[in-house]
This record gives sequence, structure tokens and C-alpha cells, in this order.
Amino acid sequence: MELILLNDGLYHLVGITKQMTEGIELLSNVDCFDLCDILRLHLTTYQESWNVHVMNNNTGQLIGCICK
Repeated sequence: MELILLNDGLYHLVGITKQMTEGIELLSNVDCFDLCDILRLHLTTYQESWNVHVMNNNTGQLIGCICK
């Protein structure tokens, strides 16, 4: 699974690492799309004025995920 991030007008694919999932406990099996939603809630802050999900570490805007 990879995250699609938009930063300075360029799209980047960022692989999921164990550090990104630190603190997340899954209580049941989840598919890739559910995991994408969980990571979105864990790694981003929603900016209502811009209607975007901004990464908490200021690496860009979360656009979505690629499931492999």
C-alpha cells in the first residue's frame, strides 16, 4: 500500500512504514480501503477552509491510497 501525497504541485507515492502505523490497533481484519481511511484519520488533519487532509508532519496533502 502506498499513500498519494500532493506537495508543491507534484504527486508523490509514499510507502507505508511501521513508524506510520505506530499506535494503531486493528481489532478485526480490514481491507486496503478501510486501512486507508484509518491512516487518513491517524496521519492527517482536515482543513475545512481548503477542503483537504493535510499530513500532520507537513509533507503535503493526502489525496488517497494505492492498494497492491
